[in-house]
Amino acid sequence: MFIGMEVVGVRVEMPSNQPIVLLKEIDGNRFLPIWVGASEASAIAFAQQGVQPPRPLTHDLMGEIVHALNATVSAVHLTEIKDGVFYADLILAHSSAAETTISARPSDAIALALRSNSAILASAELLEEAGIEIPVEAAGENQEVERFRQFLEEIKPEDFAG
Repeated sequence: MFIGMEVVGVRVEMPSNQPIVLLKEIDGNRFLPIWVGASEASAIAFAQQGVQPPRPLTHDLMGEIVHALNATVSAVHLTEIKDGVFYADLILAHSSAAETTISARPSDAIALALRSNSAILASAELLEEAGIEIPVEAAGENQEVERFRQFLEEIKPEDFAG
């Protein structure tokens, strides 16, 4: 079973200066932090902000290739975590109604999903293992951002090691 997720944002975890993308369960209060590379963090942030670079970035190119092959990214599945490493699949739909599953790094998959307005889904097992429950009051976005900052101050990559 897969659960819908949305990207809350990309931040830099201190003091390690490691970029992190934070996803939130759409119909719940669990968050999923995923450490990513700097270029992938930029690609995700650009997509969220609607930034159009003068030349296509790698993820823009990936989207164009998928489109040129008469396919679409129907979803991204965040599947599991092994030894502190997250795994994901791109689900491509073809004009023949067939689907193809391609293994991908979560950061690349998320960047592509944002560019193609595709669903981002996490397996229930992954959320059980690596999701962090942060109660969400009837709060505004500023409180959510503050909770994210507090979360970043307390969390470390080794908290998710196998």
